[in-house]
Amino acid sequence: MLDPNLLRNEPEAVATGLARRHFKLDVSALTTLDQQRKSLQIQMEEQRNARNEASREIAQARRQGLDTTEMQNAAGQYGETIKALEQSLEVVLQQWEALVSSLPNIPQASVPDGRDEADNVPVRHWGTPREFSFTPKDHVDLGEALGILDFAAGVRLAGARFVVLRGLGARLERALTQFMLDLHVTAHDYTEIAPPFLANAESLFGTGQLPKFEEDLFALRDDPYYLIPTAEVPLTNLLRGEIVSTLPQRFCAYTPCFRREAGAYGRDTRGMIRQHQFDKVELVQVVRPQDSATALEELTGHAEKILQLLELPYRVMALCAGDMGFSAARTYDLEVWLPGQSQYREISSCSNFESFQARRLQLRYRGEDGKPQLAHTLNGSALAIGRTLVALLENHQQADGSVHIPEVLRPYLGGMEILRA
Repeated sequence: MLDPNLLRNEPEAVATGLARRHFKLDVSALTTLDQQRKSLQIQMEEQRNARNEASREIAQARRQGLDTTEMQNAAGQYGETIKALEQSLEVVLQQWEALVSSLPNIPQASVPDGRDEADNVPVRHWGTPREFSFTPKDHVDLGEALGILDFAAGVRLAGARFVVLRGLGARLERALTQFMLDLHVTAHDYTEIAPPFLANAESLFGTGQLPKFEEDLFALRDDPYYLIPTAEVPLTNLLRGEIVSTLPQRFCAYTPCFRREAGAYGRDTRGMIRQHQFDKVELVQVVRPQDSATALEELTGHAEKILQLLELPYRVMALCAGDMGFSAARTYDLEVWLPGQSQYREISSCSNFESFQARRLQLRYRGEDGKPQLAHTLNGSALAIGRTLVALLENHQQADGSVHIPEVLRPYLGGMEILRA
């Protein structure tokens, strides 16, 4: 959530910042609501002062032995007026809250301008896409031939955009998960968390999924819970409402993730790229404001390390203002090379939210002056496990349909070097 003082004092500056996202802020509605708030608060204060003065006059009249019936009746009107003003103020504040909650974060000045993914800017490349001596297959053909991916069973059990991993496919996914967690815990100093896979509305509001993106979530029919769309939700909410004594805080978790993909119908219907249920290892950092720019570079590097050790070519893209997520102030996407599609595809998104989430969460720390102030939050996928499995199959496939296992994964697969049917 944006700073209310900034919205009240510099609405035009906020509008200019949000215009970079191609988001139009209704400055008139914002200022009108704020003027109504101020007017109602002034009226309430005047009525309370008048009531207090009337109470003093009644008390003085009683001490003089005078009849105060009419004075008390008149004073009673103040209470009714104040109650009506309080109700009006509550309506205005609710309207203000609804408007402010719908506003995305303001992009940092360093974020490139642009409308969509076509305007994202390459930052760096790692590795060189492999040149094959044969026509490479995509992960669907590879996985079905190896007997490890069963898309027909996924449709039969649940519907479109689901898959069943069999045998070595399930084991390979488990190996990738364990490898990622081990690296982040031992080498990158994250605390591993095993969170719930359900979240309440307050948690989803805190990280920015609610109220704006409810249609993308799976909600339980008879209970006040949602299936989590990412471990970012429970990990960041671990510190909701707290004044944290020590920063930085670093958390990582493996969870399944659940998304309707409401805005993606017709896209990536083949294979595992866009699923309603997928597994992911997520990183979250909570830091001091002055450290968040450096923390974003560091966190992105932690995600990159996974790809490097798995020998998967990738590129880092700085997202343009129009392509960033709702809560982000700056985002890097990691895009891995997929030979089966002959293109780079997103496998991780690493974002600095500055104080946007922390304000919604009331997540604070004590500054050098001892006063509570908002922390900055960051998160990144490190990595999306299904897409990592896709990239591994396609990049390390052999002419006979087998798949080479990168050295770092072999200890998690009993020393296996080649995955065969």
